[in-house]
Amino acid sequence: MADWGLPILGSALVLGIYDVFKKHAVRENSVMPVLFLATLSGTLFFLLLTGVKSFFAPLILNCSKEVLFLVFLKSFLVSASWAFVYYGLRELPVSIAAPLRATAPLWSVIGAIILFGEIPYGLQYLGMFLILSGCILFTLIGKKENSSWRSKGFLFTMTGTLLGAASALYDKFLLGSKHIDPVSLQFHFSWMLVVILGIALLCRTLFFAKGEKHFQWRWSIVVTGILLIAADALYFYALSLPDTRISILSLLRRSSVVVAFAIGGGFFREKFMLPKAAVLALILIGVAILTLCK
Repeated sequence: MADWGLPILGSALVLGIYDVFKKHAVRENSVMPVLFLATLSGTLFFLLLTGVKSFFAPLILNCSKEVLFLVFLKSFLVSASWAFVYYGLRELPVSIAAPLRATAPLWSVIGAIILFGEIPYGLQYLGMFLILSGCILFTLIGKKENSSWRSKGFLFTMTGTLLGAASALYDKFLLGSKHIDPVSLQFHFSWMLVVILGIALLCRTLFFAKGEKHFQWRWSIVVTGILLIAADALYFYALSLPDTRISILSLLRRSSVVVAFAIGGGFFREKFMLPKAAVLALILIGVAILTLCK
């Protein structure tokens, strides 16, 4: 096995477990406090891992106003994406939400076609067709669990996924066109994310708390934030190793959905697992074709 094999498989495993803990944290719970506290926990863990002292390097302190503004836009975009995903996950079974999240490469490719003029290859059209077919089939299965395409859970999850795909395209712009340093980007992104979600939580508490579920503290909230940071750390480490192929790494990391599907579906005793597994296989085949045929 290549040197990057174990780290990326570890990242996929941790990311799958992260989805299960995330579902446990938001299940029958108030979403915004969960999202804020999980993000805060992950950020603090990230600072401890990296060493707070290293973040005060001149490279970070000397960021221009333009860079800070661009990173703020990324933080706002990701905050909105996560909020929709968390609300969607609260409403949907994890065995539906996780596969829908796995369709993100399709929307990234469509965005790249529109924004960057990238033209898909012949087999990539097949991959796009399989992923779209999987989405349609999941809406049919979801009807049996009151999770049709018009349900809040489905719409929230897909909106969050689309915003996440837009964030990935925006990353390409920030790192490729603007050449922003990755460490500086991650540092400012992390603290801005906490601030934005903190303000959102405050506004929700003051103005939109009526009708919202009562918040219940669960240790899975902290674990959720830490697991996401751990999964990203393994992924970036794998990327840093020589002879890595980003297409293979992205595909292997996407296999986290299998972990979330299997563990989450069993832990929460969800229904119709066999037909869901067949549709999930269809989506993953589509993702594999879309990722590898470049």
